[in-house]
Amino acid sequence: MELNTIALSDFTKLATVIFEKNRASLPLEARSSGMFQVTPIPQGTGNTREFTEIDLEEYASHKGQSDQATRASVQQGYSKTMTAKRIAKDIGISYEMRTQNKYPEVVRRLTNLSALAVNRMELDLQHQITFAASTSYSDMDGNTVATTMGDGFQLAYTAHTLAGSSTTYRNRLAGNGRLSKGTLEGMERLAVEETYNHLGEKVVVPFDILWTTDDPNTVNTAREYLKSVGDLTAAHSGVTNVYKGKYKHVVLSRVATTAAGAVDTDKRYYWGLASSMKSTAHLGVWEEPHLKTPSDLNAGEEFSTDDWNYGVHCGYGIVIVDGSWFKFSSGDGAA
Repeated sequence: MELNTIALSDFTKLATVIFEKNRASLPLEARSSGMFQVTPIPQGTGNTREFTEIDLEEYASHKGQSDQATRASVQQGYSKTMTAKRIAKDIGISYEMRTQNKYPEVVRRLTNLSALAVNRMELDLQHQITFAASTSYSDMDGNTVATTMGDGFQLAYTAHTLAGSSTTYRNRLAGNGRLSKGTLEGMERLAVEETYNHLGEKVVVPFDILWTTDDPNTVNTAREYLKSVGDLTAAHSGVTNVYKGKYKHVVLSRVATTAAGAVDTDKRYYWGLASSMKSTAHLGVWEEPHLKTPSDLNAGEEFSTDDWNYGVHCGYGIVIVDGSWFKFSSGDGAA
């Protein structure tokens, strides 16, 4: 179908197909990682959502003959309120593109449009980790984004507090070493010894995600640890890789960026562990990225330019309630 024969309604159908097809092909590194709990939020239910934690004590108590069983202790943890925000971008499809069969240019514009909202959502999700050592940052639009947990501290911190205990815990690796066998075992020790419920009891939770930036050395090191196997004919054929299948490796290619999305080499060695089971990181989706199209009623055409305008719109919110599910190293050797 040539562009110079397409009416507005036909072109809009074509634009929607191109938009949806490209959106489905875009990588959702953070959203699909298991690190964020995704909650669709219906229309007409307000622009905020509160997320909270409820912990039950870990162990039952002795019950004597004919004695009444003791009540289990329940402790409410911290809460965080998520507020929706909307993002959008518009493009114009010019008269010349429609009438001179510039199909590649039209397709490129529409595929770029679909990427804009998906990429921005990914950037905002991954910047929760980019700025994990800060309590806030200023995003590319100049808006202040709070990155505090329910205890008032940043995501990666050395003395997080608990709601029902004086115990504190750290989820930032001492020494902040780069990914290696030694630092990975140190990170696993954090998972074992520094993961509590809000009553101050140690909880045993599987940390099933090893996340890294897209730094090639860090990625390759992670893959070597997780996937290497011994040659059956070699002298070490009986050696078992203790890390094989232990973690899902998640590569977050937008973590080592500035607030504007440019490369930030200071963050290239960020890495850590996460638990998809215990995660309190939430993405609430009010509007999935969708295409806004011009109307047939007004020909969908700007009077002065002859452009047909199409736009992408999306609405979502992000909060993280606490940091016990997340372990972090900046990889820069900082104390």
